[in-house]
Amino acid sequence: MAPSPCVLCTTSRALIIRPKNHQKLCKSCFLSLFETEIHNTITANSLFRPGERIAIGASGGKDSTVLASVLKTLNERYNYGLELLLLSIDEGIKGYRDDSLETVKRNAVQYEMPLSIVGYDQLYGWTMDQVVSQIGKRGNCTYCGVFRRQALDRGAARLGINHVVTGHNADDIAETVMMNLLRGDLPRLSRATSIVTASAASDIKRSKPLKYAYEKEIVLYAHHKGLDYFSTECIYSPEAFRGSARTLIKNLEKVRPSAILDVVRSGEDMAKLVPSEVSSSGALVTNENDVVVAIDVEGEDDEGCGSSNGRARGGEMAVMEKKLRDEERNNSKKTQDHHEIDFTLHGQRRDRHKPVQPARTAKKMPKQQLQKCGRCGYLSSQSVCKACMLLEGLNKNRPKTEIHVSVEEEENSPTLTRRMEGLTTAHHPS
Repeated sequence: MAPSPCVLCTTSRALIIRPKNHQKLCKSCFLSLFETEIHNTITANSLFRPGERIAIGASGGKDSTVLASVLKTLNERYNYGLELLLLSIDEGIKGYRDDSLETVKRNAVQYEMPLSIVGYDQLYGWTMDQVVSQIGKRGNCTYCGVFRRQALDRGAARLGINHVVTGHNADDIAETVMMNLLRGDLPRLSRATSIVTASAASDIKRSKPLKYAYEKEIVLYAHHKGLDYFSTECIYSPEAFRGSARTLIKNLEKVRPSAILDVVRSGEDMAKLVPSEVSSSGALVTNENDVVVAIDVEGEDDEGCGSSNGRARGGEMAVMEKKLRDEERNNSKKTQDHHEIDFTLHGQRRDRHKPVQPARTAKKMPKQQLQKCGRCGYLSSQSVCKACMLLEGLNKNRPKTEIHVSVEEEENSPTLTRRMEGLTTAHHPS
């Protein structure tokens, strides 16, 4: 069979089949098209303004690494006039975050961007390892999400920056939409689907330039660009509820590749239909550029860390990365006349019929007034912010004083004496 030509340039051989629409593309056209689509997303939503200082939420994972690489490329190509910096959060997870931060440090050198690292232990006196040892793995993502949200704000404030970009992709947005639907939490849809989120708890806004980019295409871009990124999954994330929504989204994608963007678009449309009195935790407003912005209230962060903070999916993404490496090795061993990479997954759809539930009457909720947290000074809708409330529960069970045992005390302890006597008796029977 003759090799398939690229549908765009029609001259080079197609090496990639796009997961989003099954277009057959050569490497050069795919990379160019991916960057152009991100540029179109940025310009269509007026995400940046010339001279703006932007902090890239960097975890070392594929999403934030691709985001940093693409923004550097587009900033130079289209003369955005941006000053780009890397901002990383160290949650204190040994064997995961400490390794990924080494990747971020290399990225900072590779992309010539300043790097700032903010640690949970510095801000809260707790690492996530300590939190998990205290409360267990269930619910730990809630603590991490709330802490990270405030840590990003505080880190950006230290740098004098009021705009943070994160690597959330289309898969992440679709998962969040599905999570909110499964929990019946429609008020959060406005924040989950908005490409720009302006926090009512601070002057810092967040945006998602990769909002419409498929995760599989991000992996393809990172592979073919030869980017340096960290691909190990967080050791605590499998317990998160997000994993269930992710499985559902992946099953839908097997049947209908466009399902991811379909869910994202549907979430955007549903968010517009949520009455303002119901959406008390977040409101939709339009900025000076006619871009819809979600106003968020502190303490309403979704469960799960998200891709920009290092959540690298295992399973399917690991298989995909391995397949890419295997294909590359095979190419070096033998020449193939026809070589295509197809990541389309096939599956079967099962429809389950459920009885229609009666519509619930939306309850009117009182408008929340922002005030400074009485403990840390962070803006909150309550007198005490959610981070401080979580810390209070953790600190209640932490020992107030440490017990130090000197060598002399240990040698004179009755327990040690009995142990030594036992050893003596065992070795020298009377």
